[in-house]
Amino acid sequence: MAAKYANGNNKSQQKAYNKTAKGKKLRVDANRANRQLGTYGNGDGKDASHTGPGKAKLESPSKNRARPRKGKKYAPGNGLKIRG
Repeated sequence: MAAKYANGNNKSQQKAYNKTAKGKKLRVDANRANRQLGTYGNGDGKDASHTGPGKAKLESPSKNRARPRKGKKYAPGNGLKIRG
């Protein structure tokens, strides 16, 4: 069984994704936003919440990561069907 992060991602898959051009770009953009907002590495526990293209504000990680995702990939009907 593969090792997993707390959010359910397989560690091996996440490591491979972080090395791709898309993964690097996302990480660089997030670090840049955190630096511009003055929260990078200062231990305040805040995230740069990406509210739109080129926009960001400070927000707690739990609120930032709990927001529903938008976009075609996450549109209703494209997810797994859970039978009850």
